[in-house]
Amino acid sequence: MKNTNQFNVKKCVLGLLRRALPILIFAFLSANATAQNTAISGSVTDEDGTPLSGANIVEKGTTNGVTADFDGNFSINVINKQASLIVSYIGFATKEVMVNGQTNLNLTLSESAASLDEVVLIGYGTAKKSDLTGSIASVKGDVINSFSNASATQALQGRVSGVHIIQNSGDPGAAMQIRIRGTNSIRGDNNPLWIIDGFPGDQTLLNVSDIESLDVLKDASATAIYGSRGANGVIIVTTKRGKEGTTKVDYEESYTMQSVRKKLDLLNPTEYMQLMNIQQLNDYGAEYFSQAEINTGAGVDYQDLMFRSAPLQNRSITVSGGTEKTQFSIGGSYFDQKSIVKNIDGFKRISLRANVNHNISKRINLLFNAILTRIDKDDLSEDLNGGQKGTALFSSIIAAPPTLSPYNDNGYRNLGTAYPFTFSISNPLLFVNERTDKYRSNNIIANLAATFKPIDDLSIKISGNVMNSDSRKDYYISTVGYDGLNSNPGEATINTVQNLSLNSDNIVTYNKIFNSIHNFTAMGGVTYQENTITSLGASGNGFLSNDYETYDIAAANTINTPTSSYTKWNLLSYLGRLNYSYKSKYLATVSFRADGSSRYSEGNKWGYFPSGALAWRVSEEGFMKNIDLISNLKLKLGYGETGSTAISPYSTLSMLSSGKLVFGDNRYTYFAPSSSFPGDLRWETTAQSDIGLDIGLFENRLNFTADYYVKNTRDLLNPVRLPSSTGYSSSLRNVGKIQNKGLELLLDANIADSDFKWDVSANISFNRNKVVELYDGQDITGGSFGLSIVNDYVNLLREGEPLGVFYAYQEDGYDEQGLIKYKDNDNSGNITSEDKAIVGNPNPDFIYGFNSTMKYKNFELSWFIQGSQGNDIFNISTISHDYDYGIGFNMLSEVLYDHWTEDTPNAKYPKISEASTNGLKISDRFVNDGSYTRLKNIEIAFNIPVDNLSIKWLKRGQVYVSGQNLLTITKYPWWDPDVNSAGGGSSITQGVDHFTHPITKSITVGMKLGF
Repeated sequence: MKNTNQFNVKKCVLGLLRRALPILIFAFLSANATAQNTAISGSVTDEDGTPLSGANIVEKGTTNGVTADFDGNFSINVINKQASLIVSYIGFATKEVMVNGQTNLNLTLSESAASLDEVVLIGYGTAKKSDLTGSIASVKGDVINSFSNASATQALQGRVSGVHIIQNSGDPGAAMQIRIRGTNSIRGDNNPLWIIDGFPGDQTLLNVSDIESLDVLKDASATAIYGSRGANGVIIVTTKRGKEGTTKVDYEESYTMQSVRKKLDLLNPTEYMQLMNIQQLNDYGAEYFSQAEINTGAGVDYQDLMFRSAPLQNRSITVSGGTEKTQFSIGGSYFDQKSIVKNIDGFKRISLRANVNHNISKRINLLFNAILTRIDKDDLSEDLNGGQKGTALFSSIIAAPPTLSPYNDNGYRNLGTAYPFTFSISNPLLFVNERTDKYRSNNIIANLAATFKPIDDLSIKISGNVMNSDSRKDYYISTVGYDGLNSNPGEATINTVQNLSLNSDNIVTYNKIFNSIHNFTAMGGVTYQENTITSLGASGNGFLSNDYETYDIAAANTINTPTSSYTKWNLLSYLGRLNYSYKSKYLATVSFRADGSSRYSEGNKWGYFPSGALAWRVSEEGFMKNIDLISNLKLKLGYGETGSTAISPYSTLSMLSSGKLVFGDNRYTYFAPSSSFPGDLRWETTAQSDIGLDIGLFENRLNFTADYYVKNTRDLLNPVRLPSSTGYSSSLRNVGKIQNKGLELLLDANIADSDFKWDVSANISFNRNKVVELYDGQDITGGSFGLSIVNDYVNLLREGEPLGVFYAYQEDGYDEQGLIKYKDNDNSGNITSEDKAIVGNPNPDFIYGFNSTMKYKNFELSWFIQGSQGNDIFNISTISHDYDYGIGFNMLSEVLYDHWTEDTPNAKYPKISEASTNGLKISDRFVNDGSYTRLKNIEIAFNIPVDNLSIKWLKRGQVYVSGQNLLTITKYPWWDPDVNSAGGGSSITQGVDHFTHPITKSITVGMKLGF
C-alpha cells in the first residue's frame, strides 16, 4: 500500500507539472518578450506637414535605430517603455521624445538655420555649413516670403549683414539699389550677380513665394569662382523643388491695402493766401488777397486729391511631389500692386514655373527648370528723378495752389496762369488722365542639365540656359497737353527691346573621402555666355484724335526718324576649385578663374582671378571637448580677387555714328567718329581679404558670426578730359583706386524651444569707403541738377574722401535784408565755386536689422525692424518747392511760421522775396540727417489645428494679419528717408531726394493652405 501511495503521489505531481509547465513557460516568455520589445510606429514631418523621408530615429543610449520611409513613416522596437527617441534630419533641429508607454508618435521637426549639417550653395557646387571657409549668408524662403514684396531684393532688405539695400522710389515695381560690402566701381555696375537655379538671371521675374532659399556670397574667396561677375557679390537663388512623397498642393493668398506713409504738412488755403500776400508785399508793395478771401478758407488738398488707398493682391499655387526616380514642382503666381496715385495701375506680374528632376538611372540624372513671366507696369520714370517748378507729377502735386480747384468751366484749369504771380505749374490731373506710359515685357528663363556619374565619386554636369526678354514701352501725351488748353499736337513714342542671353556650363566634380578623415573635392569646368540686345524705336506727333494713342504712328502728321541699335558681347571662362577637409577640423579652399571678354582689346581680353581660404574648427580639437558651453568655434581667413568689365561693348573700338545733314535742297547721311578716344583698357580688379569667426553656444542655440574685410579696387575705369587739339573730348581710362573696409556682426538665438518658442536674429554692418587715387588727382563730379533757380552738381569723388560726398556752399547766416550769406572759404572777397566744401556724406555709419518670431501653440507673433544710421540726404525737392518765391507754389506750412523778419532774424527760412530766390545756391541748408529706424513688418498668425478639427482634406492652414512700415522713427522732414532718387548700378549720384514717389505703409490679411 505504501508503494502504491507513493506511486500515486508521484503520478499526481507529474500530472500537475505536465499541465502547469507549459503555462509557466508561456508566462515567462511573454513577460520576457514584453520587457525587451515595445513596438512603436509613427511618422516624421516638417512644420508644413511634408514627410521627411530618410529621417533618423534612434533609441537614446543605444545603437538601435531606423530610418523613415518614403512617406515619412517608421516603426521601431524599443527595449524600455520609458525610452527616449532621438529624431534628426539634415537642416532641422534634432528632437528628443519620451516614449512614456506610447505606441504611436507623430513627430514634427522644425527647420534650424544654425544647423551645421545644412547644405548651402557655393557656386558650381554645394557644401555643408560646417565646412564653409568663406563668408556666405543663407536666408530661407519662409523668411523672404514673410510679407508681400515685389522682388527678392525688396524682401532681402535688412536681413543680411553687409548687404545695403535702398529704395530708389516707392513706385510699384521700381528698381532698388543693392550694395554688398560697399561700392567698387565708378562707371561699372555695382549691383551683385544674381544666379537663379544655376545661371545668371533677373530676380525681378520671380515671385517671392517661388523661392526656396537665397545664399549670399560676400567675400572674394567665395565669389572669385565667378571671376569678372563676382566683384560686387553673388546672390544664388534656388526655386522650390519637388521631394519624394505624396503629392501636395500649397496655396497662398494675401490682400493688402496701401496708403502714403506720410503726408507733407503743406499750407492750407488760408495759410497759402497769407504767405502769398507776404511775398507780394515784400516785392511789389501790395497784398494780392483780401481779408475776406482769406477768411473763406475754401480750397483743395491736392495730396488727398491725387493719393488713394490702393490694393495689392498676391496669389500663388504650387503642386509638388514625386517618386524615388522623379520629383517635380510646378506653380503659378499673380502679383498686382496698384499705385497710390489715382488712375495709375501700378505693377502686375504673372509667373509660371516648373522644376522637374528625373533619375534615368543610378548614374544619369536630368534636371529642367523654366520660368515664364509677363510684366505690365505703368511707368512713372519720367517723374521719379526730377520735375522742377511743378512740371512733373509729384512736384505738381505739392506745388499746386490749394486755393484753386483742378477744373474750371472749360475743363482742366491752367494753374500756371490762374494768378498773376503763378508760373509754370502743371495741373497734376493732366499727368494721370492725359498721358499714358506703359511698359510690358514677356520673359523666359529655361535651364536644362544632365549629370552623369561614371563612377561613384565623379560627376559630369552639362547644362544650358536661355534667358529671353521682349519688352515694349508706349508713351503718349494727348492733344490736351500739360497746360490743359488743347495746345499739344499729341505725341506718341514706341520703344521695343529684345534681350537674348545664352549660357553653357560644363562642370566636372570629383569628391573622395580617404581613410574617413581626408575629404577632398575637386571641381573644374568651362562656361560660355553670349548676350545680344536689339532695339527699335518710332515716334510721331500731330494727331487728329487721341483714340489710337501709340497704336497708329502712321496717323501722325510728323513721323520722326526711326531708331535702332544692336549690341552683342560674349564671355568665355575656365574655372577650377579645390576643397580639402581633414577630420572636418582643418579646411582649405583654393579657386581660380580665367575670363575672356569680347569687350576688351587684344592683349587685355583675359582677366585672371585667384582665391584661397583657410578655416579651423577649433571646437573639434580634443582640448575643447570638455567645454560644454561652446558647441561650435571656427576661425576663417580668406583672400581673393574678382573683376568687373565696367565698360559697354565696343568701348575699345573706334566707332562711327550716323547723322543727317542738309546741303542745298538735299538731305544726306553722314558717319563721324565718336567724340571719345578708345584707350588701351585693363580689367577693374577688386582684391579682398577677410577674417571671420563663428561661435555656437549651448548646443548651437546661440550663434554669433563676425567678419572683418578689406577690399581694394584698382584700375577704375572712367572718362577723362582730353585737349581739344586731339580732336576728341574724352577718353576712357583706368584712373584710380577705391577702398572699402568694414565689420559685420550677426547673432541668431533660439531663446525658448518648448510649447513657447522664441527665435531672434540681429545683424549690424559697418562699412567705410575711401577714394584712394584718381587720374592726376582730378575730382569727379556727379550729375547736375538743373532747377532753373540753381544749376549745380551735388556729389563728388575726391582723393582721401568717402565715395559720393556732398559738395556745396556753406551758409553764414542772413544779411540785414534777410538774404542768405555764404562763407568765403578762400577769402577772395567773392563767392565762387572755389568756396564750396564737403558738407555731408550719403554713406551710413552702419545699417542693421532685427527679427523676432514667437510661437505658442497655434499662435505666432513676429516683427522685423530695419534701419540706417549716420547717412545724410540732400533734399533737392525742397529747393524749388520751398525757396522759389514769387511763382505761386504751395509750400511747407513751416515756411509761413518760420521765415526771416526783422523780429525773427534767426528763422529757418530766409525773407519771403524773389531776392532770396535769385541769390540761392546749392548749400549745406539742404543736407538732412537720413537716419531712421523702421518697423518693417509685424504679423500675428494663427495655425489652424487641422488634426483636432478632423479636416482630413487639409494638411495645414494659417491665417494672418500683418502691417508694413507702420512706424518709422526719423528726423528727415520729407516723405521718407529710405530714398535714393538717382540711385542705380553705376550711379555716383547718391543720397539725393528729388520728388520721388512716396513710400507706402500697408495692412495685409492672408492665408496659407496646404493640401
